[in-house]
This record gives sequence, structure tokens and C-alpha cells, in this order.
Amino acid sequence: MLSIIVVSYNTRELPRECLASLHGEHIPCEVIVVDNASSDGSVELVQREFPWVYLIANSENRGFGAACNQGLRVAQGRYLLILNADVRATPGALERLVEFMDAHPEAVACGGQLRYPDGRVQPSCAVELTLWAVFCEQTGLAKLFPRTRLFGGYWRTWWDFNSTIEVEQVMGACMLLRRLPDGSPPLFDEDYFLYCEDTDLCYRLRQAGGRIFYVHDAVFIHHLGASGEPMRARMIIHYNRGKERFFRKFHGRWASGVCWLLNRLGAFIRWLVGSLLTLLTLGRFARFRRYAHTFWQVLSSR
Repeated sequence: MLSIIVVSYNTRELPRECLASLHGEHIPCEVIVVDNASSDGSVELVQREFPWVYLIANSENRGFGAACNQGLRVAQGRYLLILNADVRATPGALERLVEFMDAHPEAVACGGQLRYPDGRVQPSCAVELTLWAVFCEQTGLAKLFPRTRLFGGYWRTWWDFNSTIEVEQVMGACMLLRRLPDGSPPLFDEDYFLYCEDTDLCYRLRQAGGRIFYVHDAVFIHHLGASGEPMRARMIIHYNRGKERFFRKFHGRWASGVCWLLNRLGAFIRWLVGSLLTLLTLGRFARFRRYAHTFWQVLSSR
């Protein structure tokens, strides 16, 4: 049996799409929804429209990794799929992931191909996170030269995502896990509130000798960042803190300090660009003002 863990937070309509795409698939599965104290009626929607779902409704937002762990600890399946509430499975995608894991007992985890709603392929597997990757991200080199391995290498933007390969990391938005040899589920580090908990888990699995794969023909549709749009600054802050924690945990305080400096450099560059555009246009464009304000919040965060 396949256990599917879906974490929800204020994305009311998208969990409906997600859960509807899981129902009726030709594979035995249980679906566990962990809601992180949504205030938009998400819990009521799941209770009303999807009574077959095992629902855990938290009284507070515990963060993504902690919520995933709640689902992982009660899951009964042989395989455990972490799936974002803003992800929709296309027909046959679940079966393909399970089929791959059955055929590759050396695999401890795999992830499918994510696509944006307009059909474009979303980079969803990565190489190892390094300070060079953070530098390229924060200075904008990764966006300026996405097709080069040197500058756009972390999320493999130089690649076409059209073949199945072994990778260092798959995105936590769609991550199928095999139970550990003792039968327990792999668990996320709950000290990450949001972002980079998937980077951490994949790193630990590989350190223990496991292999991770990207499966290109298991396709899922991802509404990227759906719960974060009204709170963009807060999301960026969590992402930066996640990277800093990753480097501190695995590479020491000096690496975490360098990552902190790079994150602040990136926020300063973006705040400066937003401020200059606001001045040059005499403040007539709200998007420039919002951009500058967002990165001032990031820059001034502790």
C-alpha cells in the first residue's frame, strides 16, 4: 500500500484539486492530510468533500517538516509519498513512482516531474547545495545564465528534465520515500520551519548510503508557492534561514555565516533595484514599491 501525506496551509481550493486527483487511482493507497491551522476553511472542505481522508487538524502552524512527520508516523504504507497541497497527480503518475521503486530496491527516494499549470517543466531535482550555488542565486547569476552548469547548476536549469537519472535531491513537493531497514519512516528535521527540510533529508539519506532518483515520466502539476504569495517576504526569510541552518548543521558555523552574508547581499541588491525603479518612475508602479518593501523586510529580518 502507498501512503500519501499532504500538508495544507491556507490553500483551500488547491487541496480539492490535489485530493480529487488521488481518488480512483488504480493503486491501493491511504491519504493523510495534515492541516497547519488554516483559517480559510480548508479543514471543513476536506471533512465535507473527502470523508475517506485521514485528517489531522493542528491548532497551530507547526511548519512543513513537523507536519509531514505527523503524517509519516501514522502512515501504514510500504511507500510514503510527500505531496504538496498545491500539486495534482496526472493519471498514472502514482503507479509509475511505485513501479520505479519496486524495480530499484537500491532507491531510498524518488521524485516525479513537476510542471507548471501552463505545461512548462519546473526544475524539481537538484545537485548538492553549496555556497557557490547560494552565491549564484543571490547575485542573480543563476537567472542570467540558467543554461550553464557553472551558474545555473543547483536546480539543473541547464538540463531538459526528460530522462530518469540519479540525483542528489528531489523537491519535497513530490517525494516518494522507502521505509528504513528497521521499518520506520524517514523523518524530517523539525528545526526547519519551511524550506530546505527536503535538502536536509536527502543529504542524510545519501550520507547513509541511499540513492535518490528523478523519474521523468511520473508527471505532476504544481502551482508553485500558492500558499506563499500574500506573504512573500516571510517565505523568503524562511528559505534563507533554512539554507543557513543546513550549512551550520553539516558544514559548520563559518559556512553558515558565509551563507548569511550572501543572503543579505542578495536582499540588498534586490532592495536597491526596487528602490531605484520606484524613484525613476516617481512611485507610479505599485509592483516596484512592493518589490522594494519585500526585500527591505528580508534585509532587516534577524
